[in-house]
Amino acid sequence: MRTAVAILSFLLAISILPVQPATAVASAASLPGGKATYVISQGHLKASSQQNWLRLGSYRFAADGTVKASMYLWWQRHPQARQRTGTVPDPSCTTKAGGVASRPRACEVLTAGGFTGAPDESRTGTYTIAGDVLSIRWKIAQTWTEQWYVRPSPDGKLARLDLKQSTLATNGYGYGSNAAIGTRRAMSSVKAFPGSLRQDLTSWASGKIVKSANQPFGLSSFRACAATTSCLTYLQPSSRGACQKSGGCPKYGGGTRPNVSSIQYYLTMISKTDRRDTLWHWCTCLAMERGEFCYTGNSHVKPLMQIIDDTGAFRGWVGAEASFSTGSRATDMLAVLRISDFR
Repeated sequence: MRTAVAILSFLLAISILPVQPATAVASAASLPGGKATYVISQGHLKASSQQNWLRLGSYRFAADGTVKASMYLWWQRHPQARQRTGTVPDPSCTTKAGGVASRPRACEVLTAGGFTGAPDESRTGTYTIAGDVLSIRWKIAQTWTEQWYVRPSPDGKLARLDLKQSTLATNGYGYGSNAAIGTRRAMSSVKAFPGSLRQDLTSWASGKIVKSANQPFGLSSFRACAATTSCLTYLQPSSRGACQKSGGCPKYGGGTRPNVSSIQYYLTMISKTDRRDTLWHWCTCLAMERGEFCYTGNSHVKPLMQIIDDTGAFRGWVGAEASFSTGSRATDMLAVLRISDFR
C-alpha cells in the first residue's frame, strides 16, 4: 500500500511541474561568420564534360537556420548569346580612331546572356555550422548539399567561403557581410580602391581545366569615364600569351609584321540597385582580322558581383566567365573566379 501511495505521489509531482518552453530554433544556428548576405560564384567544370554550368548571385542567411539563394545560371546545355548592356563609354575614356591608340575603342559593352535581367532561379534550404564548416541542404527535387569553410577577415568586416565539397558543384567562392544586397559602390569608388586586388580562377576551354592563382588585377590601370560614369576602361598595350598569330590573328597578331597584341578592357556597372557589374575584353587583332571596329566574335564576357564589407566599402568581386562560342561547345570559355584583397 505504501508503495502504491509513493508511486501516486511521484506521478502527481511530475504532473504539476512547470512546463519548460521549447528552445527556439533560432538559437541552434548562428550566421556563418556572423554575416547574413553573401555573393557567391560556383560552377560545375569538368574537362570531359560539355554540359558544364556556372551560377552567380547571392545567398542570404537567417538566424532561424534557413538560407535563400538568388542566382543567375549559365549552362552549356542551353548556351546563351552575348547580350548588349546599352552602355557605350564616352570619348574621355575611349576612341573612335582605331589603330594604335592609348584608349579602348568606343564600343557598346557586352555581357553574358540574361545578366541584365532578373535572376534565373530562387531556392531555399537549411544550414548548420560546425566549427569552421558551413553545411547547406537545398530543398529541391534532387539531392544538393554543400559544405564551405568559413574564414573571417582579419579586420572582422568580411567573411569568406571556400568550397569544401558539393554534390553538384566542383568550384566555388563566396564573400559575406551584413551590408544589404542592394548596397553597392559606384565606379568612382571602385577606381579609388586603395588596396591590392588579386585574382584566382578555374577555367574550362577546349576540354581542359586550367587553374591560376594570385594574379594581380591592375585596377589602377583603368581609366575613369567622365560622362558615362558607370564605366572604367583600359587598353592593355601588349600581351605575351594572348592575341598571337597562332591564336586566331594570322595577319595582325603578335608575331606578325603588324604585331598587334593589345587587349580592349571594359568594366561596367549593370545595376544601380544591386551588386552586378561586368567585365568585357577582347584582342584588338581579332576585330582587325574580321575588318570590324567592335569585335562581334568570341569575346570574353565575365559577369561580376561586388564584394561589399560591413562598412559598405568595396573589396572586389566574385564572378564567372560565360563566353559561349558562336561555333561549337568545344570552344566555349567558362570560368569561376574571384578578385579580392582578402584571399
